[in-house]
Amino acid sequence: MQTRKTMKELQTEVDTYISQFKEGYFSPLAMLARLSEELGELSREVNHHYGEKPKKSTEEEKAIEEELGDMLFVLICFANSLNIDLEEAHDRVMKKFNTRDKDRWTRIEE
Repeated sequence: MQTRKTMKELQTEVDTYISQFKEGYFSPLAMLARLSEELGELSREVNHHYGEKPKKSTEEEKAIEEELGDMLFVLICFANSLNIDLEEAHDRVMKKFNTRDKDRWTRIEE
């Protein structure tokens, strides 16, 4: 059984991979374009699986899981290129949801 990785470990693994190439990380604008491209691919797969647009017979079958993985990789690259710790970013967002937005949604009765 494979052990789960922390976000810090994921960021380090991606950085180790990217660091072996002279080109390094793309610029922030290029990274944003790549993230948008991957979001489009994810959107297309979700639409094929859950929406009204079936795949053409000539289109390759891709899994939503694979597209989410592609997005995660690019998001980690983006964060790494800007020296952003995604664990810290996540903690700040969760604090916001647990304070500012704590009464925004209807809670499930226990």
